[in-house]
Amino acid sequence: QVQLVESGGGLVQPGGSLRLSCAASGFTLSSYWMYWVRQVPGKGLEWVSGITSPGDSTFYANSVKGRFTIARDSAKNTLYLQMNNLESEDTALYYCAQGNPTGPRGQGTQVTVSS
Repeated sequence: QVQLVESGGGLVQPGGSLRLSCAASGFTLSSYWMYWVRQVPGKGLEWVSGITSPGDSTFYANSVKGRFTIARDSAKNTLYLQMNNLESEDTALYYCAQGNPTGPRGQGTQVTVSS
């Protein structure tokens, strides 16, 4: 049974940093393309970043390129999203998703960027 548990969100000031984690169970994280996606109430799901399998190539939405970094730790079966220089527009509920941006995901972790 696929289970994804996101954590690491919180309230941060503009320009600050957060690192999100996504603990996976029920499957081998490194065998799948994985994504971070986000959603603002009243808006659709927006993909933020992805990592390929095999090869671990990474890709980013233009809105976060140069500020966010996706990575995974195979030993811990965990996906990460390092978010630097956060902006108010990054405020959203963040999810990790298996396989494609609309694939199975967890309950999400809230990121709020505000002064």
